[in-house]
Amino acid sequence: MVVQPPTMNPIISPTQALTRARSKPAAELSGAFQGRLSALYALSQQNQNLFVSPLGPVYYAHRHAWLPRFVFFGPHATDDSWRLSFLAGFDHRDLRASRALLCVIEQLAANAGSGHGLNLSFFPLIDVAGHWLGARPRALDAANWSLSSAPEINLLEKDARQRGYHGFIRVEATPPGDDVVSVRMREPAGLAPSPDVELISSEDTDPFPVRFERASAGGLISDGPLTMANDLSNQPFELTLRVPRAWPDEIHDRAVVDILMRFILRYRAFQAYGQHL
Repeated sequence: MVVQPPTMNPIISPTQALTRARSKPAAELSGAFQGRLSALYALSQQNQNLFVSPLGPVYYAHRHAWLPRFVFFGPHATDDSWRLSFLAGFDHRDLRASRALLCVIEQLAANAGSGHGLNLSFFPLIDVAGHWLGARPRALDAANWSLSSAPEINLLEKDARQRGYHGFIRVEATPPGDDVVSVRMREPAGLAPSPDVELISSEDTDPFPVRFERASAGGLISDGPLTMANDLSNQPFELTLRVPRAWPDEIHDRAVVDILMRFILRYRAFQAYGQHL
């Protein structure tokens, strides 16, 4: 029996989502990425914890596409469960972060207990207008979510307001020449981080070389979801994981999967601790 998930947004069938994705001209699709995305749509039909719920449509040049979204409900998750949003694919010219995030979703689908009690949303491809509709490259990773005119960012903003995420996790590439993983934590301006809370540590990133960064408390935030933090029901954090663009695909994917799965386990423990405060 398939258990219907608790949700604040309508969940459509994987078949509908796949039909929409296939409506784009084949020449504009990345075969490898589309194949893996399609396989994950099919997997969700057999998995009681994973659901497909794309956002959209996104219109460009008289055509449209849908923003892929996967929603994972861990065992015993409810509407009151802590919610996280995972974001990748801000630039359609480099889909490695997108592919790696699909790998994370596959891991969770195979090991649902890792996300026990959590409500997780995954957006593996933000730049759908660029990937499927031929739009010119845009700096979507640097977009101000409160002010952006990009349709994908507008959809993410609306989703964030509806679902009230407790945190956002961005997967990106490091600048050219950077050969270590970068982990940056940010909180809304004026919100000081708790010294007793450590959501990610060197234990979660071993054996990969990592540089930890933290934005200064009270600093101005001009990009990403925290630009709208004052309008949200929760005061979310933002974690950005950047992986060297020069790393081979296998090592790149392993780094993203290992680090994010460990982060999810730590966050699950943090949630359980918070329930007893």
